[in-house]
Amino acid sequence: MKNKDQDISFYENDLEEQKNLYLDDHKTTNINILLNRVRQDKKKSLRKKLFFTAILLSTIGVLVSYLLI
Repeated sequence: MKNKDQDISFYENDLEEQKNLYLDDHKTTNINILLNRVRQDKKKSLRKKLFFTAILLSTIGVLVSYLLI
């Protein structure tokens, strides 16, 4: 006779290993996505800061030139 418990345990072990492999790949992908998002956010914030600084400097320049004339 076959021992049913033994067959089930082998099957469950295989499923657990497959789940762990899938989760590891998935976690790695999520970390890469998050790191890319952080890099993109840094670039966006730098662009915004540069844009507002340029506008501020040009506004000050226009006001100074207007007051000197």
